[in-house]
Amino acid sequence: MERFEPSAEAQIAALIASAAKQPLLDAAFELWRWRYRLDSIEGRPTDEEVRINRTLSPQQISENYRYARDHAHEGPMFGYVKRAHPRASDDAIRQAIITAVNFEGAAEAQFKWDGDFWECVVRAVARAAAEYPDFLETTYRDARNNLAYYMK
Repeated sequence: MERFEPSAEAQIAALIASAAKQPLLDAAFELWRWRYRLDSIEGRPTDEEVRINRTLSPQQISENYRYARDHAHEGPMFGYVKRAHPRASDDAIRQAIITAVNFEGAAEAQFKWDGDFWECVVRAVARAAAEYPDFLETTYRDARNNLAYYMK
């Protein structure tokens, strides 16, 4: 039996449609969580970028990661969030992306594995949520799952 694989545009549209059901800030976080999947669907990084990335030092990789986070609101993420919330102003979209990225970074910074893993995840996201209280509870749940996935 042949397996059906949706087109790249259909996959992206499905992720955007899911995010569009949420308030702007939460949509920005959801799409930010899916950034690696979105990049993969869109063919990023290119083969040449992969080749170059393999030659980078750990410090250069860290700098590139930091740059990508600091400028997420200027790249493809802006277009994805704009598609999810076309009536939102460009400034509101940029700010939502910045806030979503900063919230994720705060959760990562708060994570300290010093006991039960899941309790450490929950504690880290709760501390980040205190700094970023404007997300829906479902977003905090997704943030816990995301943090657990990346910290394991």
